Amino acid sequence: MTGHSHDDAGRQSRRRGQGELETQVLASLCRAPGPVPASHVQEDLGGELAYTTVMTILTRLEAKGAVTRRRAGRSFQWTAVADEAGLAALRMRRLLDAESDREAVLASFVTALGPGDEQLLRHLLGRSAEDAEG
Repeated sequence: MTGHSHDDAGRQSRRRGQGELETQVLASLCRAPGPVPASHVQEDLGGELAYTTVMTILTRLEAKGAVTRRRAGRSFQWTAVADEAGLAALRMRRLLDAESDREAVLASFVTALGPGDEQLLRHLLGRSAEDAEG
Protein backbone atom coordinates (compact mmCIF):
# COMPACT_ATOMS: atom_id res chain seq x y z
CA MET A 1 0.00 0.00 0.00
CA THR A 2 1.43 3.37 -0.98
CA GLY A 3 1.37 6.43 1.21
CA HIS A 4 -0.73 8.22 -1.39
CA SER A 5 -3.65 5.81 -1.21
CA HIS A 6 -3.52 5.92 2.59
CA ASP A 7 -3.80 9.72 2.45
CA ASP A 8 -6.80 9.44 0.12
CA ALA A 9 -8.49 6.95 2.46
CA GLY A 10 -7.89 9.28 5.42
CA ARG A 11 -9.38 12.21 3.54
CA GLN A 12 -12.45 10.14 2.56
CA SER A 13 -12.88 9.01 6.18
CA ARG A 14 -12.70 12.63 7.41
CA ARG A 15 -15.21 13.72 4.80
CA ARG A 16 -17.60 10.94 5.77
CA GLY A 17 -17.18 11.92 9.44
CA GLN A 18 -18.00 15.54 8.66
CA GLY A 19 -21.12 14.44 6.78
CA GLU A 20 -22.29 12.39 9.77
CA LEU A 21 -21.71 15.33 12.10
CA GLU A 22 -23.62 17.65 9.78
CA THR A 23 -26.52 15.19 9.78
CA GLN A 24 -26.50 14.96 13.59
CA VAL A 25 -26.39 18.74 14.04
CA LEU A 26 -29.16 19.24 11.48
CA ALA A 27 -31.31 16.57 13.16
CA SER A 28 -30.82 18.37 16.49
CA LEU A 29 -32.02 21.64 14.96
CA CYS A 30 -35.02 19.86 13.41
CA ARG A 31 -35.98 18.57 16.89
CA ALA A 32 -35.57 22.01 18.48
CA PRO A 33 -38.75 23.92 19.42
CA GLY A 34 -37.57 26.95 17.40
CA PRO A 35 -34.39 28.96 16.86
CA VAL A 36 -31.74 27.83 19.36
CA PRO A 37 -28.15 28.78 20.25
CA ALA A 38 -25.23 26.52 19.36
CA SER A 39 -24.94 25.56 23.04
CA HIS A 40 -28.43 23.96 22.81
CA VAL A 41 -27.23 21.80 19.91
CA GLN A 42 -24.07 20.89 21.79
CA GLU A 43 -26.09 19.80 24.85
CA ASP A 44 -28.69 17.99 22.73
CA LEU A 45 -25.93 15.89 21.16
CA GLY A 46 -24.70 14.83 24.60
CA GLY A 47 -21.97 17.42 25.04
CA GLU A 48 -19.40 15.19 23.32
CA LEU A 49 -18.60 17.73 20.59
CA ALA A 50 -16.58 20.82 21.40
CA TYR A 51 -18.51 24.11 21.12
CA THR A 52 -16.09 25.26 18.39
CA THR A 53 -16.82 22.05 16.42
CA VAL A 54 -20.57 22.68 16.66
CA MET A 55 -20.05 26.26 15.46
CA THR A 56 -17.91 25.07 12.54
CA ILE A 57 -20.58 22.57 11.49
CA LEU A 58 -23.38 25.14 11.84
CA THR A 59 -21.41 27.62 9.72
CA ARG A 60 -20.80 24.94 7.09
CA LEU A 61 -24.51 24.04 7.06
CA GLU A 62 -25.39 27.74 6.69
CA ALA A 63 -23.07 28.00 3.67
CA LYS A 64 -24.92 25.04 2.14
CA GLY A 65 -28.29 26.67 2.73
CA ALA A 66 -29.44 24.00 5.20
CA VAL A 67 -29.69 26.32 8.23
CA THR A 68 -30.15 30.02 8.90
CA ARG A 69 -29.00 32.17 11.80
CA ARG A 70 -30.16 35.39 13.33
CA ARG A 71 -28.41 37.55 15.86
CA ALA A 72 -29.71 37.29 19.41
CA GLY A 73 -27.76 39.58 21.72
CA ARG A 74 -24.07 38.73 21.39
CA SER A 75 -24.60 35.32 19.80
CA PHE A 76 -26.76 33.64 17.15
CA GLN A 77 -29.93 31.57 17.12
CA TRP A 78 -29.93 28.78 14.55
CA THR A 79 -32.86 27.27 12.63
CA ALA A 80 -33.01 24.28 10.27
CA VAL A 81 -34.20 25.15 6.77
CA ALA A 82 -33.70 21.67 5.32
CA ASP A 83 -34.24 18.27 6.86
CA GLU A 84 -31.83 15.34 6.39
CA ALA A 85 -33.26 14.57 2.95
CA GLY A 86 -32.86 18.22 2.00
CA LEU A 87 -29.25 18.18 3.16
CA ALA A 88 -28.54 15.10 1.06
CA ALA A 89 -30.17 16.81 -1.93
CA LEU A 90 -28.01 19.92 -1.38
CA ARG A 91 -24.89 17.70 -1.35
CA MET A 92 -25.99 15.96 -4.56
CA ARG A 93 -26.67 19.28 -6.27
CA ARG A 94 -23.28 20.65 -5.20
CA LEU A 95 -21.54 17.58 -6.65
CA LEU A 96 -23.49 17.93 -9.88
CA ASP A 97 -22.71 21.64 -10.11
CA ALA A 98 -18.98 20.86 -9.85
CA GLU A 99 -19.04 18.72 -13.01
CA SER A 100 -18.56 20.19 -16.47
CA ASP A 101 -20.69 17.55 -18.28
CA ARG A 102 -23.96 17.50 -16.36
CA GLU A 103 -25.69 15.40 -19.00
CA ALA A 104 -23.07 12.63 -18.75
CA VAL A 105 -23.24 12.63 -14.94
CA LEU A 106 -27.04 12.52 -14.88
CA ALA A 107 -27.13 9.83 -17.59
CA SER A 108 -24.66 7.72 -15.64
CA PHE A 109 -26.63 8.25 -12.42
CA VAL A 110 -29.95 7.24 -14.00
CA THR A 111 -28.38 4.20 -15.69
CA ALA A 112 -27.09 2.97 -12.31
CA LEU A 113 -30.49 3.26 -10.58
CA GLY A 114 -32.34 0.12 -9.60
CA PRO A 115 -35.83 -0.46 -11.07
CA GLY A 116 -37.62 0.83 -7.95
CA ASP A 117 -35.55 4.01 -7.79
CA GLU A 118 -35.94 4.62 -11.52
CA GLN A 119 -39.72 4.27 -11.23
CA LEU A 120 -39.76 6.62 -8.24
CA LEU A 121 -37.67 9.19 -10.13
CA ARG A 122 -40.01 8.98 -13.15
CA HIS A 123 -42.98 9.51 -10.82
CA LEU A 124 -41.35 12.52 -9.14
CA LEU A 125 -40.37 14.06 -12.48
CA GLY A 126 -43.92 13.58 -13.76
CA ARG A 127 -45.33 15.22 -10.65
CA SER A 128 -42.86 18.08 -11.00
CA ALA A 129 -43.94 18.64 -14.61
CA GLU A 130 -47.60 18.68 -13.56
CA ASP A 131 -46.85 21.24 -10.85
CA ALA A 132 -45.06 23.44 -13.37
CA GLU A 133 -48.05 23.30 -15.74
CA GLY A 134 -50.68 23.83 -13.00
